Amino acid sequence: MQLKDCYNFHDFRRMAKQRLPGPIFNYIDGAADDEVTYRRNTAAFENCDLVPDVLRGVSDVDMSVTVMGQKLSMPVYCSPTALQRLFHHQGERAVAAAAGKFGTMFGVSSLGTTSLEEARRISGGPQVYQFYFHKDRGLNRDMMARAKSAGVETMMLTVDSITGGNRERDKRTGFAIPFKLNLSGIAQFAIKPAWGINYLTHERFSLPQLDGHIKMDGGALSISRYFTEMLDPSMNWDDVAQMVREWDGPFCLKGVMSVDDARRAVEIGCSGIVLSNHGGRQLDGSRSAFDQLAEIVDAVGDRIDVMMDGGVQRGTHVLKALSLGAKAVGLGRYYLFPLAAAGQPGVERALEMMRIEIERGMKLMGCTNVEQLTRRNLRFHG
Repeated sequence: MQLKDCYNFHDFRRMAKQRLPGPIFNYIDGAADDEVTYRRNTAAFENCDLVPDVLRGVSDVDMSVTVMGQKLSMPVYCSPTALQRLFHHQGERAVAAAAGKFGTMFGVSSLGTTSLEEARRISGGPQVYQFYFHKDRGLNRDMMARAKSAGVETMMLTVDSITGGNRERDKRTGFAIPFKLNLSGIAQFAIKPAWGINYLTHERFSLPQLDGHIKMDGGALSISRYFTEMLDPSMNWDDVAQMVREWDGPFCLKGVMSVDDARRAVEIGCSGIVLSNHGGRQLDGSRSAFDQLAEIVDAVGDRIDVMMDGGVQRGTHVLKALSLGAKAVGLGRYYLFPLAAAGQPGVERALEMMRIEIERGMKLMGCTNVEQLTRRNLRFHG
């Protein structure tokens, strides 16, 4: 299978599956417990129909949006995700370059495999730093200061990951960072030698944001132990309010799902929230962000930028979220599978396809700009 054969999310996923060893593919593809929420994230969009307007004169379409003071050329962005150089040796560099080319936002994770500083050099476009709250308050302050000095304007604190989700696919293969595979997992690597050669012939795998805090060699702290030992489950609203004050710039909470929490985010001075269930990877059985979007937009949408992610695979999914009041929509697996399949050209092809789908969808909806997408054009089943 070649990149030119990929026309949608499922094609990219299939190509990535052909290329990646099973444990790594399943790390991207898997979710928590029974993966109910993972499936529900995409199914939620299917419960909503678009009602288009015609004869509106739509030769020119402006799909740009402004989120937390930053202008994006298209209403989707690449959500920060961990460990990208495991999927392809270009990792975050490919995503930064592709997002920059398309004039949209991307984010580097605390568990990113390329440094904030390098990602900032690659793309001059909007960038967020996705941050985990550590027990070590000094480490939190250091990481915020580092992001500031790298020129990152927007902080994105993930609030739904104070402990790791129960990802049973990883348990079955023994997937961990650093690798501690069981025999089944090792066998799956053996039948994909090209990935191994690629991995070994490029620079050593590292987590630059956590250098000096996580050792990647003998006696290493695994990613699962990172969540259970270094992150602070006692994190509360007072802690976050203090971070917002210290950062003194656009600050976004990722993982907010309730109206009460959305209101608290406004009260402590956040400029944005991302409705997210972490791609179904944390609390299985939690509601989809799309299903929760309308009531949160109604509660706080006039005071804070409301975004969402989870299950987005089509331009029409984006149009539905924007019509409910989302300011922008985050992509995760949608760009990770093409990254794994083909590096930067894969991410660029995926973003170009999404851009074309959104533009086509807006024309067919009779809309020349994002503001014209409203709930008037939606109908929900049952």
